[in-house]
Amino acid sequence: MKDLLTILAKGLVEEPSAVSVTADEPLEDGTVVYHIHVAEDDMGRIIGKQGRIAKAIRTVARSAAIRKNEKIQVEID
Repeated sequence: MKDLLTILAKGLVEEPSAVSVTADEPLEDGTVVYHIHVAEDDMGRIIGKQGRIAKAIRTVARSAAIRKNEKIQVEID
């Protein structure tokens, strides 16, 4: 899942070397929270107008997680 989020984020930003994805320990219900970190100048590119790109990233990630029977949550930091 980390690789998928990294590839998606690197394709959207101008500074792909600044992209990193971290994962927290699973919560009580088994949900894993992934954090996408990008350069400050690239925050707008990841979030998009009215959060459309961020929603799309979350949708793709959830779809991939469902195929693996996992619960995930994606946060952009």
